[in-house]
Order: sequence, then C-alpha cells, then structure tokens
Amino acid sequence: MSRTRVRAVTHQDLVPNPKTTDLSSKTGIFVVVLTIIFGLSCFVLCLYAEATRSQATWGSSTCVYNGNGKTPLLCGAIAFVGLAVAMVGLHMYLLIAVTTSPPLVLVTWDPDSIPAKTLTFQAAFFFVSTWICFGVGEVLLLVGLSVESGHLKNWSKPKPSCLVIRQGLFSAAGVLSLLTVFLATGLYLTALQAHRISKDLENTHREILEASVLYASPPRSPTNRMAPVAREGPATVRDASTSLRYIDSSEQKKLANIV
Repeated sequence: MSRTRVRAVTHQDLVPNPKTTDLSSKTGIFVVVLTIIFGLSCFVLCLYAEATRSQATWGSSTCVYNGNGKTPLLCGAIAFVGLAVAMVGLHMYLLIAVTTSPPLVLVTWDPDSIPAKTLTFQAAFFFVSTWICFGVGEVLLLVGLSVESGHLKNWSKPKPSCLVIRQGLFSAAGVLSLLTVFLATGLYLTALQAHRISKDLENTHREILEASVLYASPPRSPTNRMAPVAREGPATVRDASTSLRYIDSSEQKKLANIV
C-alpha cells in the first residue's frame, strides 16, 4: 500500500494571512516597488529628454531649430503621466489602508508621548515634501512639453524668434520625480512603523489583561470532597516498633508459663 506524505503543520501555517489592505501585506510591498520603478523610469526618461531637447541656431535676424522636438516631447509626456500614476496609486493605497484599519493604539492611548510625536512629525514631513516635489516636477515637465510642442511643424524654416528650454530643466524634473517616489516610500515606511508599534502595544495590553484576570480572583477551594462509604470501619494504623514490642512481650509471657 502506498503511503501518502502529510506535511507537518508549522507555526507559520497557523498565523492568519494579512489582508490586501494591510500595510504589511504583499500588496503594499508590490505597490511600493512599482512606485520606485516608475520613479526610476521617469528619471531616465527625463535625462533622455534633456539630451535630445531642441536647440536653436541663430543667424543674422532669424533662427532655426535643430529638430522637431518629438523625442523630448514623447519622453516628457511619458514621464509626466508615469509620475502622476505612481504618486496617485501609492497615496490611494495608503488612504485605503489607513481608513480600513482600526485606529492606532499608540496615538489613541498616549498622543503626547515621544514616539507618537516623532511618527506624526515624520509623516507630516514626508507628506508635505512629497507633494511639493511632485508639484514642482510636474510643472517643469509641463513647461518642457509646451515648449517642445510649439515647433512640431515647419521646424526647419527660419523664424524671427525661437523659444527653447533652458539647460537642466528636464534634468531637474527627473531629480524631483526621483525624490518624489523616495519620499513617498518614506511616508509608507512611517505608516508601517506606526502600525507595527500599535500592534505590539495592543498585544502587550491584551496579555496584561489576561494575566490580571487570572490573578485578580482569590483561589478557590476544591469542589471534590470524599464522601463516606456505608459500613466502612475506621482503619487502624500501627507503628512497626509498637507491634514488635507487643509480640516480644507476649512471647515472654508464654515462656514464663512454660517454665
């Protein structure tokens, strides 16, 4: 007969899996990794747009563009949309995860404690700085897109004026996009740290309550009592030394009578 192998149940199998909206779940890690990938892609696209940006060659009274600007326009547009998607996706996930999770025990119990104030300050710093970098980076990309889209047609004809982007505009947008995703990741890690500290405090409080319930009530006497059995006589217990002395004395009396 063939034996079926059964896998042993481990402690990891008994631990419940976290929800998809939990900050420590695999979904949260996937969203953060995807956000970082989007930020790195935007940074590379901005650098390529900076390298291929349109430039103007001036003559006596006219200027001519060196290209139609399609390449930097396409790279800037993809970077603009990618950064917006990464930013909105991560913050939407954080909003859903925070609203669906129970209130933080750390902030509810002791909002004036040093860990609570530190985490609150970190979250506020990351939130504000993330949106500032995101806004400035998107504005720079919009400026670059508007300038590059102005000479898609008839770019090779001489013009009395040529509007070009200053050097470093797309590079600055790329650096800001990179800072945006890293600051957003810092916001996620801060929220995750606050969530884990609250979980630890909640578990500690539960253990204290369970221990207090066990030791709060006085000890009770045992309920099982020995009931007497009918026609049960008392048992007599003798000492071994007493029995021996009693036997010796009786033997002595018998010997005396015989003599």
